[in-house]
Amino acid sequence: MIPNIIIITGLSGSGKSTALNALEDLGYFCVDNLPVRILPKFLELHSKSASEIRKLGFCMDLREKSFARSYEAVFAELREKGFHPEIIFLEASENALIKRYSQTRRQHPLFDGSSLPESIRAEKTLLKDLRQFADRVVDTSDITVHKLKNTIFFYANKDTEPQRMRIQVLSFGFKHGLPLEADLLIDVRFMPNPYFEPDLKDLDGKDARVRQFVNNWPETLEFLERYVSLLVYLIPLYEREGKSYLTIAVGCTGGRHRSVVIAEELLARLQNLGIKIDLTHRDIDLA
Repeated sequence: MIPNIIIITGLSGSGKSTALNALEDLGYFCVDNLPVRILPKFLELHSKSASEIRKLGFCMDLREKSFARSYEAVFAELREKGFHPEIIFLEASENALIKRYSQTRRQHPLFDGSSLPESIRAEKTLLKDLRQFADRVVDTSDITVHKLKNTIFFYANKDTEPQRMRIQVLSFGFKHGLPLEADLLIDVRFMPNPYFEPDLKDLDGKDARVRQFVNNWPETLEFLERYVSLLVYLIPLYEREGKSYLTIAVGCTGGRHRSVVIAEELLARLQNLGIKIDLTHRDIDLA
């Protein structure tokens, strides 16, 4: 049986070790910094053995000096042999990477006497083609270690229903920043805001009174009907194109009232259509 293979790669300081640890928590046999040229032989030996390991995770990057000039040929060889690794590329903004390096005081793998920003830019240039080649790009600039692990869990844990695209609905507040993982983003700040109702201000969108307030407006019901209709149209097209994951972000001002209600409503309607969907309320507990 061909194992499920995930390769974590990307920019130095972008969270690759955290991502690999998340795979290990999911039961993957993980190898960090395996030279990319060894990977075909590693998989060949694994296939010939009687190993019960069916999930393999690797972290590969420019710590191996020949990685940038070798990965393309190696990945092509793997596909010719019937292996289909999923490549997850992690990146972060230059400012975020500089801050992380200043905290850890580690040396950038491309350091040659130049400045840290110059090393970061050089790495981005060397890996730009790999970024385009990757199955999924994750920007870790503004997400916590916990959220990065949850993201990797979401992307890697797809054995339950492999024939269907996995969908995540995410509520958030615009004042806390846009969710970088969003594929589709909808702004529901046009709806009346329960925050300005004294009896509702301190509640959240899971409370029945807040749900009733938001759903009592004609524009809410019309929006839900139109947006769900659009999603029902789009989802099969995304699946046909080979998209494995879809994150639908719903935003209001603070992420506690309207976005939570609408995210819950989307969950109910999509579940009724037989679609596997997960729900996260990112900012519901933030003041």
